[in-house]
Amino acid sequence: MATYTYPTFPYHPPHDLMQAAPQRKPLVVIGAGPVGLAAAIDARLHGLDVLLFDEEDSVSVGSRAVCYAKRALEILDRLGVGDPIVDKGVGWNVGRTFLREEEVYHFDLVPEAGHKRPGMINLQQYHLEEAMVRRAEELGVDLRWKYKVAGVQPLEDGARVSVETPDGAFEIDTDWLIVADGARSNVRRQLGLDIEGHVFKDRFLIADVIMEADYPAERWFWFDPPFHPNQSVLLHKQSDNVWRIDFQLGWDADPEEEKKPENIIPRVKAMLGDARPFTLEWASIYTFQCRRMKNFRHGRLLFVGDAAHQVSPFGARGANSGFQDTDDLVWKLALVMKGLAPDALLDTFDADRTYAADENIRNSTRSTDFITPKSTVSRLFRNAALELARTQPFARKLVNSGRLSVPAFLVNSALNTPDADEFEGNMVPGAPLDDASVRVAAQDGWLLDQLGNRFQLLVFADKVELVDPAVLAHADALAGAAIPVETVVVTAHAGNHPANLTVLHDSDGLVARRFDARPGTCYLIRPDQHVAARWRQFDVAAVRSALARATAQDAPPPAARRPATEAAAA
Repeated sequence: MATYTYPTFPYHPPHDLMQAAPQRKPLVVIGAGPVGLAAAIDARLHGLDVLLFDEEDSVSVGSRAVCYAKRALEILDRLGVGDPIVDKGVGWNVGRTFLREEEVYHFDLVPEAGHKRPGMINLQQYHLEEAMVRRAEELGVDLRWKYKVAGVQPLEDGARVSVETPDGAFEIDTDWLIVADGARSNVRRQLGLDIEGHVFKDRFLIADVIMEADYPAERWFWFDPPFHPNQSVLLHKQSDNVWRIDFQLGWDADPEEEKKPENIIPRVKAMLGDARPFTLEWASIYTFQCRRMKNFRHGRLLFVGDAAHQVSPFGARGANSGFQDTDDLVWKLALVMKGLAPDALLDTFDADRTYAADENIRNSTRSTDFITPKSTVSRLFRNAALELARTQPFARKLVNSGRLSVPAFLVNSALNTPDADEFEGNMVPGAPLDDASVRVAAQDGWLLDQLGNRFQLLVFADKVELVDPAVLAHADALAGAAIPVETVVVTAHAGNHPANLTVLHDSDGLVARRFDARPGTCYLIRPDQHVAARWRQFDVAAVRSALARATAQDAPPPAARRPATEAAAA
């Protein structure tokens, strides 16, 4: 019994791309996984023509990445694909960790109200990809299925891409190349680009089983359970009554043998009991890897997702951090491609996302060392923490079955304008925005649904009538600048307002509380919904200066970077 019918996407012969030798395109994306599709969709939202190559003609096989964190869902909302993902997926906030059969720790990802999205959605990757393909088609992405990228030659002003299709091979030039071809990136390997880190000596079995069960939609993780002694097990609920089970196997396990149904089914029966019927739908074996490329930018080549960095699956930091890569990259690339920002702006993609990757790798490595300790000291610490957590609250915070994905706070980004005024709370320059409920045109809505894809200036006021007149006097000029800034007024009280002014009614006061805002407070928000700058009073010169900084207009010349052409020749 299968719960999903895999689509076959249409193959289009490359005759239109062979008319010149070679043609040139402004932007090519390699890889139609979730991250490559996110990059292509975002590029279209910014008005860029984009050509996407994938060597297959369907979505990925198996559940693969199944956990999508709140920040990833907010990015998918901005891309216009959040609703089908949340509607199809299984939302959850609570995780429980067990030692043998006793619960020793639990967490709640969204302990406060007033957020549109849950802490996590579980959904098989094929559902996500199909929804993203439909959105890409809707926006006019030029999707080419069965187009295998056989090679990439970096150029001073772009890249030459060699492509193989069922109707022959050809070459095409591109001004910019986004590489999203996964952990085994052929492009990265062919160019001889570095990837550094650790491969941990352990193996895990993924088993997707179809079954009726009344278990709550929570993350359950066992250390040393009686049904799989001396190892660990993870259970997640997915859509269509598919349950994801991860069994730790140990490094000596034979991957090919362990994937055979006759070896998987007894493990599942030991866990569920003989009385519960189930059907095995899909299985795979994986190992932990925590590593990244030294740089994600190599000239006109930009690496994102698993092609750039890999982490262990415990913590759901893979696809989620890949979405954050494209979230950071595409608005910057669009400004550079349109001639509105200098090339140095893309160096901040490299700096900020390698910083985020290091944070993910640190957390993933710590989780891996706790789950599968490889030294006597690590094992003693792990076992002591688990035993103490049964009775001692302080020890429960030491239990680490995977620190789950959270967005990176880019507090050291060169694009931030440092605070000149006193603020409290988390909405510091470089932070991704917190969501909150608002009223928009007398209708219930959400803050983040009103923000993104352009620069915006949030201005807080009791009423529209009490907004600083200087704000209204400069709103049109800011909106009409080469890089527009839309003025958005957040009011504590509803009222009438000019038709050309965007006003959000903070009816519950959540926005003001989360932003530590009072009347007159202003926030400059980036297209990716990160804070660029904030002030207690409006100053148009300060806004323009912060905008220049946020787009690298006042940046020093970029540091010397080894071009991809040199790396490929090394």
